[in-house]
Amino acid sequence: MSLKVIILAAGQGTRMKSELPKVMHRVCGLPMLEHVIRNTEIDNSEAVVVIGHKSDVIRDYFADSVEYAYQTEQLGTGHAVMMAIDHIADDDEVLIVCGDTPLIEKEVLQQMYDLKKQENQAVIMTSYVNDPTGYGRIVKSEDRFIKIVEEKDSDEIQKRINEINAGTYIIDGKLLKQELGNLSTDNSQNEYYLTDVLENIAKNNNVATLAVDSESILGVNSRIQLAQAETVMRKRINEAHMRNGVTLINPDCTYIDKSVIIEKDCIIYPNCHIKGNTLIRSNTEIRENAVIENSVIGECVSVKSSTIIDSQIGNGTTVGPYAYLRPGSRIGNNCKIGDFVEFKNASFGDGSKASHLSYIGDADVGSNVNIGCGVVFVNYDGKNKFRTVVKDNSFVGSNSNLVAPVTIEENSFIAAGSTITEDVPKDSLAIARGRQVNKADWNNK
Repeated sequence: MSLKVIILAAGQGTRMKSELPKVMHRVCGLPMLEHVIRNTEIDNSEAVVVIGHKSDVIRDYFADSVEYAYQTEQLGTGHAVMMAIDHIADDDEVLIVCGDTPLIEKEVLQQMYDLKKQENQAVIMTSYVNDPTGYGRIVKSEDRFIKIVEEKDSDEIQKRINEINAGTYIIDGKLLKQELGNLSTDNSQNEYYLTDVLENIAKNNNVATLAVDSESILGVNSRIQLAQAETVMRKRINEAHMRNGVTLINPDCTYIDKSVIIEKDCIIYPNCHIKGNTLIRSNTEIRENAVIENSVIGECVSVKSSTIIDSQIGNGTTVGPYAYLRPGSRIGNNCKIGDFVEFKNASFGDGSKASHLSYIGDADVGSNVNIGCGVVFVNYDGKNKFRTVVKDNSFVGSNSNLVAPVTIEENSFIAAGSTITEDVPKDSLAIARGRQVNKADWNNK
């Protein structure tokens, strides 16, 4: 017996008004479908994603990490599951979940699975809501599940029921396959209702329900609901970080993706966006308005109002304000990256400083190097890019240009205002600027 997960992701999502498949819209950094796939990874489960509308976009993203089934016509949830029937064995337990429900957490699905094992042939996830309009109602008799009635098919008494269907089920594989074969489209929408499967199973078998909070079952069908899901998940993420020892000065204005790792005793100030596969190590302070994406930030680092993308920052380093670290930047320990300094595809050794207004691109800078204000690493000749090397304990004076490819050897000094086009030997002073000439009384002529 194994757990097979059927994820329904073939819908067009017309209310999203988007060229992108609905399930590929992102919530806290990940596509909704990826959240669902991750949350259903319980007990060595195997996922089958039912795709249809723009299926190539989904396949390109997930590749061979899941199996696929195809629904070319939109004939209801029952029909969608029929498309995956070849993936279901009689002895499988089958978890069916919608791809637009990113807020259903793994722990809840585990509870469903555990309940299914307690001599139940099916389990239905439900929720109690104040306004059930638009949802299928859970009809019971003396707490025993009878059926699910869709809004359009319900009578006035059923419409007053406030226990609703969440659209997530676990069903015996053999019973599911049997009842899928008995489905018809004899209903107000002329569709194959998966809910009819549960009604038929309940006639002769135990069908349990598991009620969860209404927040968790939110299905995303519009941009408004997408924003609601983002808000709920962001709150969960931020509270988890705070429980783990991270200080968020204003959680409502802090945006952290699901995949981010932040160690204890960090402080995150408002309006920070921390994205992707970012790791922030302990005792680091991220000040207001920082953007950090797919980067590793060391211990005891201070980042002030700066953008850091696909980069690494060593321990004890200060960055900003208003620095820009582009992909491939590798900053060492105890460095200083000051205001309006830009790095790109460059390494910067321990203890080195670039305090103001510099561009350091395609470079390898050693340890204890000082880069003066206004220094430009000239890396591009209009066709090709070249690297610059500045070795340990060197000093590059303000307003200098280092025209690549060029190497500055150890303990060298570049005079302010120089344009360096040739290698500089060890322990040398390089001066590459015109000699000053003063024209006396020139302004009186």
